[in-house]
Amino acid sequence: MSQTHAIVTESLTKYYGAHRGIEGIDLQVRQGEVFGFLGPNGAGKTTTLRILLDILRPTSGAARIFGLDCQKDSVAIRRRLGNIPGDIALYDSLTGKALLGLLASFRGQEGGRRAVELAERFDLDLGRQVRAYSRGMKQKLAIIQAFMHDPDLYLLDEPTLGLDPLMQREFYTLLHEEHARGKTIFLSSHILSEVERLCQRVAIVKEGRLLLSEDVDVLKQRKVRKLQVRLKNEVSREGLRLPGAELVRMDGREAEFLVQGEPGELLRALAGLPLEEVTFPEPTLEEAFLEFYEKTPEKAAV
Repeated sequence: MSQTHAIVTESLTKYYGAHRGIEGIDLQVRQGEVFGFLGPNGAGKTTTLRILLDILRPTSGAARIFGLDCQKDSVAIRRRLGNIPGDIALYDSLTGKALLGLLASFRGQEGGRRAVELAERFDLDLGRQVRAYSRGMKQKLAIIQAFMHDPDLYLLDEPTLGLDPLMQREFYTLLHEEHARGKTIFLSSHILSEVERLCQRVAIVKEGRLLLSEDVDVLKQRKVRKLQVRLKNEVSREGLRLPGAELVRMDGREAEFLVQGEPGELLRALAGLPLEEVTFPEPTLEEAFLEFYEKTPEKAAV
């Protein structure tokens, strides 16, 4: 395994009896990157994360973190990672402070200064019992326990569930800070705007199979975009033949095109038209994901 990779899985497969959880998952997450793991509920994201954490054992295949085997070296790995699970289970009878102290003791550490700083940052009262916390407050506590020991790798499963918009923004700022410090972030989410905002690369899973692993910008460029123009005067259909664009609607001085790929040559050709108005929105990850996901029935080459 290359020293530049934080996570590597090879043909990772998990069956629950006859039911497929995941099959043949091959991932490579580079150290120091923010990597998004995409798919709807039930696609296999949480199963993959639980294997990385050695909560589940794979049916076949292998998984390594920082070159260490996720089964044989799980204790050593846990010292270097912070985890926010999708389903948070906490000791309700403890105060927030006592719970963080207990979790820190498992690592032979004190909860210490960073836990207090994070609690202040996310406006969480650690003196209250966990059972008195709201859903959003419990999510804040989950964030603090994942970050308080300054790990090298974060495994985050739907980390902003229950947070209000202000706290979501604060969490995004925290992730940007950790990324700037060279930390690796593996983010599992079905909120595509969140992934687009944070991640450099993404993998997409569907029905337990990996469809692709790609740079976010490259994936967005696969999206077919709509170009709408309004002209100062009418132009013939022949005059609206543009490179890299398919004319799909023409109504007087208005026309609509479908565009895929780099638009440089197209934009140069547009400059020769009597333009009054042009609408050409930037492609989004959500649009690219939905189009790719709906059109891909089976595993694609990665």
